[in-house]
Order: sequence, then C-alpha cells, then structure tokens
Amino acid sequence: MRLHDDLQILTAGYSLHRKPFHMTNDDGLGHYLIRLQTAGRCRGGRINGQLVLLEAGDLLLFAPDEPYELKIEAEQNQSGDYTVDSADYHIFLSGAWVEQWWQQTARPQKFKVTLSEGILGAFRQIMLEQRRMSNPSPKIAEYYLKILCLDIDRNLQEHQAPSHQTYLAHRIKNYIEENASSSFKLEDVASHVGISVSRAVFLFKQAFGTSIIQYTLEIRMNMARERIIFSPLSLEHVAESSGFPNYNYFHRVFRKRYGMSPKEFRQSARSNG
Repeated sequence: MRLHDDLQILTAGYSLHRKPFHMTNDDGLGHYLIRLQTAGRCRGGRINGQLVLLEAGDLLLFAPDEPYELKIEAEQNQSGDYTVDSADYHIFLSGAWVEQWWQQTARPQKFKVTLSEGILGAFRQIMLEQRRMSNPSPKIAEYYLKILCLDIDRNLQEHQAPSHQTYLAHRIKNYIEENASSSFKLEDVASHVGISVSRAVFLFKQAFGTSIIQYTLEIRMNMARERIIFSPLSLEHVAESSGFPNYNYFHRVFRKRYGMSPKEFRQSARSNG
C-alpha cells in the first residue's frame, strides 16, 4: 500500500502463535520493522549478537540492514505445563519519511512501552486500513503511523531510566486516563497491573508525586470543566459522564476548586465567551 512517495507501509498485521516458530535474516530484513509484543513470551531481535527475551510491552525497532531473528518456543506456564503463547503487532516500512524519523534521535532496538489503548489502537487501525480492498483515503493510515511514531517517542522519553517499577507506575497512569470517565476502585487499578493496592499506591506516588485518587480527581475535573463550557449536557450529566459518583459530591469538589458552583461557572464562561 503506497501512501506517498516518501512513505510505504509494506505490511501491517497481528500474529498469534500457538506453535513453535523460527525465522532468521542474517543480512537484515531489507526494510524497517516496528514490532510490539502484546502477550506471552518469545525471543528475538539479535541485539548485540544475542537473542533477547520479549514480554508484553516490549517494542522492537529494526533498520533494514540489521540482522534479525525471531524464535518462539514452548515456555513453562504457572501450572508447570509447557505451552507456546506469543502475540504481537508488526509493521514493515520503507521510504524517506521513516528514514528521517529513524535518524532524528538515537533509540534502543528494544525498550518497554505502556500497552495503552492509544498505542494498541494505532497498531490496530493501521492494520485495518491495510486490509481494505478498496481504500479511497490512504492518507488515514499515514496519519495513524505518524501518531504511533510520536507515541513511541513519548513512551521512550517517559522511560529514560527504565525499571519495572516505573513501567508499572506508567501503566497505572494510563489506566486512570483511559478509565477516569467511569467508576473504578483502587483494587481495580492494582489488579490491572497485577500488584497489591498498597504497592500500587506507593509506586504511583513515588513516580508522579501525587496520589492515585488525587490524579483521578484532576482528570475528572478537567473533563467536567471542558464539558461545562463546551457541551450542551446538563450539569448532572456532566458529573455522571466525568466519572463522579453523584452530583452532590461533584458540586462540592467543583466549588472548592473554582470558588463557584458548576452552574455559576457555566454562566461566567459563556458570558465571557
């Protein structure tokens, strides 16, 4: 699929492996590869001459001339059985645009990203656009690709000093941002990343200097503020759709934050607008 003369998405797909798989290219793939491990484990890359373990959230970036290998074998699961379980999104690219992006900054061949809906959604949309038999708007895939590359760089910037703890903290942050409009408990957040509530609370505070509850409130207040100003929703609906449990609580915290009620805030914003 040719998007512009300077950018080609050669193929984009999703692979789910339930049987052993092995491929190797000593001379390189001949094009750029962006590969995201989404589930299970495998070994791949050939980084510094060695195959490295890939787990969920591990992103690979390989240039056309870099030797590449992928090896998917049976791994022992929690029950003690050996099974093959590996899933990934992958995009093969060529063209001047991706060359320019590749050379803008030094990126490791492998690093951890947060499996947020944003980055997964970009992979998914690029793949779906590739599969269209008739595609009158090929630029859509190009825009999704550029969003994906920006998201990759943002993840890389946020993980300058990568550790398992910072990775978990960023996963918690993404969970809050993606679910703030609905009701959830601290137990839900902790369960999402597979740790205890106390551990989740500690890691988030350590990474971001604020509590999970306070950050969630901040996100919800920002959503509510925008909807009060720009949407025709009733104030009760604004509170509900912004994740607040009831209007009375929303009214109280809103007045404390802005020094006026939601109704007064809407009137003031619209009269000044």
